[in-house]
Amino acid sequence: MDIYQQLDNLAIPYQKFEHQAVFTCEQASALQLDIEGIQTKNLFIKDRKGKRHFLVVLPDEKSLNLKELSLLLEVNGLNLASPDRLARYLATTPGAVSILDILKDTDNNVELVIDTDVWLADAIQCHPYTNTATISMTLANMQKLLQAFNKVPKLIII
Repeated sequence: MDIYQQLDNLAIPYQKFEHQAVFTCEQASALQLDIEGIQTKNLFIKDRKGKRHFLVVLPDEKSLNLKELSLLLEVNGLNLASPDRLARYLATTPGAVSILDILKDTDNNVELVIDTDVWLADAIQCHPYTNTATISMTLANMQKLLQAFNKVPKLIII
């Protein structure tokens, strides 16, 4: 799936910034790019039995307590999923994960969970299926994109 083609097909405007590969939020911040939008961290997690999978999107400066998230989602034993699971369910690799990867989950095996601080931002930054670029779009356009793919996020306060 070509994310740029999908954005163009839906007439969703975005700004694209190419850069060296980044694998952490700290590396991305160190680039000091002049980009609009909230910077996010994106975590792929699973329940203890590996039956439920979640893509959790939160502001990059926030920490995620998996025990508290387990209570919020009413799921037992959340932990980070393996790179193999990440590749199988979202066709991506650690360091390149973004909210856009949920669009590749055509079987709806992954639940999208978004912190309300992200959902209330004016714009969002995300990797376009690669960690060598960042795109920025308004939150209204991100919502339009998610809706076009029938992706309904669960909003939580982290």
